[in-house]
Amino acid sequence: MADQKKYNVIGIMSGTSLDGLDIAACEFTLETDWKFKILYSETIEYSEIWKSKLSNAFFLDNTGIESLDNEYGAYIAEVVMKFIQKYNLQIDLISSHGHTIFHKPKEKISLQIGSGRIIAQKLGIITISNFRQQDVMLGGQGAPLVPIGDHLLFSEYDLLLNLGGFANISWRNEKGIREACDIGPCNILFNAICNKINLNMDADGALAKSGKLIPELYEKWNQLEFFKLNHPKSLGREWFEENYKQNINLEKYSANDLLATASTHIADQILIFISKIKVNKAFKLLCTGGGSYNTHLIKKINSLIPIESELIKPSNKIINFKEALIFAFIGLLRFQGKNNVLASVTGASKDHSSGEIFIPQ
Repeated sequence: MADQKKYNVIGIMSGTSLDGLDIAACEFTLETDWKFKILYSETIEYSEIWKSKLSNAFFLDNTGIESLDNEYGAYIAEVVMKFIQKYNLQIDLISSHGHTIFHKPKEKISLQIGSGRIIAQKLGIITISNFRQQDVMLGGQGAPLVPIGDHLLFSEYDLLLNLGGFANISWRNEKGIREACDIGPCNILFNAICNKINLNMDADGALAKSGKLIPELYEKWNQLEFFKLNHPKSLGREWFEENYKQNINLEKYSANDLLATASTHIADQILIFISKIKVNKAFKLLCTGGGSYNTHLIKKINSLIPIESELIKPSNKIINFKEALIFAFIGLLRFQGKNNVLASVTGASKDHSSGEIFIPQ
């Protein structure tokens, strides 16, 4: 299989916002450069039971996490088996990001659950997982990993902005070297506010649009130390819990005003960051991730970028499944023994090929 020119790979992604399990069956063809097609894709919404298990895994001890790792791996395998059968697929590889429980790069810890070993056993397909831990052991942030796909699959764009649980961005510097980092919170903040009023999300940003800025909270969030740091840098749930959660106080602020403040804070931090990196003012900005559907947020970002530039929203398939697509690609590169993590992005001591390969017995 190593000599093939065409590969069918399933990429699996679960983000911090707990929207569901993203699955993308992708075809990769190596010609002069890599070409891709997303053949089939689905988001499998988590049940309330799985949402609870994954959101509370943060508080488990080692034994509990190990047990959940195996249980979640079996769950992924079951869902992917149904997906394969539904579309009658012939698959070469499975590449699963898993669900992040801890991300503490300074302590050389980045844990994603969803046992690749169990997925491989149950599906009988080579499975690759655990992409982040090697990078933190090499002194890197372990994130973001998607920029290798930005570089090789989406090179026509100057900037690639992903509005997921956290907002992150990827770009080529003046030397043509790929760089990237997390910018700040996005859907993790919106969802935390909406959950306080028993909503899953603020559709189109309608509630935020009707709210008013809370000046003292806006200033407090903007002064967080993270925003002053140079890249590479990355974020995890721990940072969000410490710096934002206590401010989501409905006795003090209305939900609409909190959402309005969050929208302005997120958009401003994105454009503050873009202004710091050396890109032409006439840039093409590709915007993906669930936050791309937040009309209010997108209008705010669009109003702040230079008039010569263009914010591009691709097809819904790319918006929804770009990360699953790229993790499929990252797994393929790992299977081929090619570098799939860029030191220029994560700050690791070297470019490297990361991920554990599980071969079914």
